[in-house]
Amino acid sequence: MRVAAVRVEVHLPAPQSLKAKRAVLRPVIEGIKKLGSYSVAEVDHHDSWQRASIGVAVVAPDGASLDMQISRLRRYLDSCLEIEVLDVALTELEEPE
Repeated sequence: MRVAAVRVEVHLPAPQSLKAKRAVLRPVIEGIKKLGSYSVAEVDHHDSWQRASIGVAVVAPDGASLDMQISRLRRYLDSCLEIEVLDVALTELEEPE
């Protein structure tokens, strides 16, 4: 079993309020959840109108499947026109002995 934690830093150019930010971010998070078995949450910059950090947990049976799921996530994020991806940080977690 392989596990990775992905932190995605995004810029949201359009929102001018927290309510507008949530309206843009909610469909992006729901879209990630529909891609596969991902656990997703906004993890930072809760009080910023145009900035967000999205945390995604990815679990796969092997390294090739994990790479495929992360690539799928990356393609989806790049296709979202309402957000600009600033950074993607990937941490692969070790399997306990």
